[in-house]
Amino acid sequence: MVKIDGITLLFLTIAANAAVSPTSLSSDISVIIHNDLQESESPFSDSGILVLGARTWREATESCIKLGESVWGSGSSIKKIQRDLDYLVYQGRYAQTQRFWTASDNRKPSTINANGQIKSVSINEKLPVICTQTAPYSNITFQDTSSKWQVTVKSNNEYLTGFRDRFSFRFLGVRYAKQPQRWEYSKVYKGSGKKIPALDYGSECIQGTSGSEDCLFLNIWTPYIPQPKKTPNKNLKPVMFWIHGGAFTGGTSSDPTFDGSNLASRGDVVVVAINYRLGTLGFLALDDGETNGNYGLADQTTALEWVRQNIKDFGGDPDRVTIFGQSAGAGSVRALLASSKARGYFASAIMLSNLGGLGYGTTYSKYYTIAEEMAVVGNVILSETNCTQATSPIECLRALPATTISSLADTARYLVVDGVYLEHAELNLANPASTSNVPLMIGTMRDDGAAMIGYPSAEETIQTFLAQNGVPDSIAPSQLFPVPSTANATLDIFNTSARIATDGIFRCIDEATAQAGSTNHIFPDIFYYEFNRSYQLPGWSPNFPVCNAPITETFPNGDPSKEYFKCHSGELGYVFGTFLRQGLPYRDEFDLPFGQYVLDSWASFARSARPTPDSGFLKARGYVNTSREIELNGSWESFGKNGQMRLLQWPSRMENLAELEQCRALGLGLNYFVS
Repeated sequence: MVKIDGITLLFLTIAANAAVSPTSLSSDISVIIHNDLQESESPFSDSGILVLGARTWREATESCIKLGESVWGSGSSIKKIQRDLDYLVYQGRYAQTQRFWTASDNRKPSTINANGQIKSVSINEKLPVICTQTAPYSNITFQDTSSKWQVTVKSNNEYLTGFRDRFSFRFLGVRYAKQPQRWEYSKVYKGSGKKIPALDYGSECIQGTSGSEDCLFLNIWTPYIPQPKKTPNKNLKPVMFWIHGGAFTGGTSSDPTFDGSNLASRGDVVVVAINYRLGTLGFLALDDGETNGNYGLADQTTALEWVRQNIKDFGGDPDRVTIFGQSAGAGSVRALLASSKARGYFASAIMLSNLGGLGYGTTYSKYYTIAEEMAVVGNVILSETNCTQATSPIECLRALPATTISSLADTARYLVVDGVYLEHAELNLANPASTSNVPLMIGTMRDDGAAMIGYPSAEETIQTFLAQNGVPDSIAPSQLFPVPSTANATLDIFNTSARIATDGIFRCIDEATAQAGSTNHIFPDIFYYEFNRSYQLPGWSPNFPVCNAPITETFPNGDPSKEYFKCHSGELGYVFGTFLRQGLPYRDEFDLPFGQYVLDSWASFARSARPTPDSGFLKARGYVNTSREIELNGSWESFGKNGQMRLLQWPSRMENLAELEQCRALGLGLNYFVS
């Protein structure tokens, strides 16, 4: 049994085994670390600290031990945590001269300020304390949820116990709605007053033969937990609310690609990722006057309402919520912008690779009436399930196992005009009063469409291949869409078809959205981008290997400087900073700084509605690669300034929009939405 300044360590070690809380510590808790996205391989891996509010030396020692840590030792090099101290000052939480409790080499009390000056003071003085931060890293296969790292937050009338890893606090599988009756709208869940573990992901929503109907859960990653009722609103963090893609038929918030820890830590934001009902179980609409569809969209709105009510308990600012999503998630963001039910629940929006325009993409930006949805798929589903002649078709469907419905040959995956969540056939880009008036960030991958088409067979012509993919077959070959003539005829057809699919399904509709949103003053500010560097996800690389950088002797992991397709979903590892976590290797010396720049830009938009980070923020955090990129290649300019986009590569630059003539030829010109 060891005593330090009269404190019995045995007792405190036992106390540390119980989950702590801001209430038990009488303090908010911050995790700050220099996160360069290299995780355990980083030279800054031991730069993390925990920061607690003012207390005496005895209380400081006691509090750190309760957290499973110790008071940070000033015998360690101040250089390790200098950026952390600089950031505390930049945030305005402390002055440059503020002293923090630390410990000397012989574990005696000492203090340090942001200038690195060490000084002894009375042990009865109340000062904020710096604790060590030794929680392990989480990765794609491992999360240490043991009691040593657990932390409890009271929220939504429950005591939710999550855990801390090296970068953030993680609250997983948090219920935002009880399981509704099938094809009824979800309602915000009110807690039971009980202690609830939030240590593992909730079930994914039914898709095929996997998942559960009880799936309306969300995950939270936060670098900051406030002390209830004692934290100024100015200390709360912006919230990034993620909506996964998957064609409205698949996907889950527990996908490791979307792990929010790096984004929360490096970006200093709270990240929320949600599940929502999918496929026929999430989007079926019938002409019975009751089953009106959009249940998955309603779930997203319910989750936003939960966030509005409760996210402050996890350090998030309910008035600074950015909704962002990719593919069908971007289609969801577009629908939420159009929905009066979601109005007021978010302050900005990001659409990554929204679909629209032609062929497969049409229904993501234009919404069927219920009668149209019945004609396209509703009647077919009733026929497949033998429910057409039932007294109540919907009750007939409810009697079937969920996996039977989700495994049918046909799926109701369509957003519809239900009169409640969606009142118009598309996002109204002519009338500012009909759309959420929030800053918008929007853009695509350079070759998004290459993943949306198959690969032509040897006997196919470009006309038959285009027609097969729902694209006008008269558009090529032409001067605007020439077909190369090489020894590989099928690759020639694919190259041109991928370009047409990218324009017709992604690029044109999104460029036109930015143009109308700016011209008609729908959004107060718009920022447009195109990715010209990508990192295809390990588990999804359509038409392999066209979406991967070509392998050479010098670049065995691929050479991003050479030509390859920058395909759908190829930006996600960069946006979330998870490419290394997924085992994707560095291909060249630019992958890491580019990833840092992308994440910094997305987080900056959430913090300030501008994707160019504040120079003071970058300096305080030591983000030198992003600072240098902005100094050398300029800020990301608003679309309204000159109608340009940010070409996201390394280095990046502002550039004119691409394929304008081609978009006009497809009937999707820049003024498509402009009245």
